[in-house]
Amino acid sequence: MDRPIIAVPMGDPAGVGPEIVIRALSGQTVNDAAKCVCLGDARVLERALRYPKMPRAEIKLITDPADGDYRPGAVNVMDLKNVDMDSFRVGEVSGMCGRAAYEYIAAGVDLCLSGRALAAATTPINKESLRAGGVPYIGHTEIFGALTGTPDPLTMFEVRSLRVFFLTRHLSLRDAIDGVRRERIVDYVIRCERELERLGVKGGPFAVAGLNPHCGEHGLFGDEEVREVAPAVEELRGLGYEAEGPVGADSVFWQALQGKYRAVLSLYHDQGHIAAKTVDFYRTISLTLGMPILRTSVDHGTAFDAAGSGSASAVSMEEAILAAAKYAPSYSRGAGHG
Repeated sequence: MDRPIIAVPMGDPAGVGPEIVIRALSGQTVNDAAKCVCLGDARVLERALRYPKMPRAEIKLITDPADGDYRPGAVNVMDLKNVDMDSFRVGEVSGMCGRAAYEYIAAGVDLCLSGRALAAATTPINKESLRAGGVPYIGHTEIFGALTGTPDPLTMFEVRSLRVFFLTRHLSLRDAIDGVRRERIVDYVIRCERELERLGVKGGPFAVAGLNPHCGEHGLFGDEEVREVAPAVEELRGLGYEAEGPVGADSVFWQALQGKYRAVLSLYHDQGHIAAKTVDFYRTISLTLGMPILRTSVDHGTAFDAAGSGSASAVSMEEAILAAAKYAPSYSRGAGHG
């Protein structure tokens, strides 16, 4: 089977994105699994090649994925030429870099929507730089949602056999608690099940995590489980879904890691993030689902403090690309379900 073409936006030019793109795309592991096209600025990448400890690689300029030279040692780049190298500074918040990062994502989405790439695997962006650059979105998920016309994309983390979906994402904890509502849980689990089917993931029940310690002990300290979560699970079962919950958050993620559950619905951002990243920080991959296209991503930030040192690990970038290559063929075939 031919290797799928994966679009790889370079991320914030001032962060570690250029370094991990070079390491991943020029390596044997990624080239065995996929044909990767970087959307970025060639001058920034050429500069990154001169950082300490960086591998030897050749930046190859292309105008279409069909023109790529997909072999170890080569980094195929569609050059947007959108960074002013005279004012460019590594490791700093910059409106120019925030805007550039957005443009790389938009170019990658265009490749996927046009069928020239099968999925996108993204690198870190910086929320402050996006805002300084006038980009009206807080992060990748919101950008992909807007560019693909998807009002509420789903986020799933995967690390080993643990898969975690998120009922809420970038909200304060107080607002996230207010978002734990029966109808929202029912809607999310149904949509999550549909996306697992698109990914080709089968077997095992779907768990809904509890919100309060010990799931509130029947309302002794918090009644969200009694009022919202348990009724949602009962409704899902009535609709024919193999749902379980609420299951205490202190055990449900470990149980899923052992294979008891196919996936877990985390009720707020850090609940699931902490669980997944503690298993393996670098190999935790984020997937954005429910869209016409598949997007995978590293799950770490721009690391401005380390950018330019050449020490950034490419493990997470490699894992994101491998996940995209693994799931993209099945996901694209099931696009009609989205």
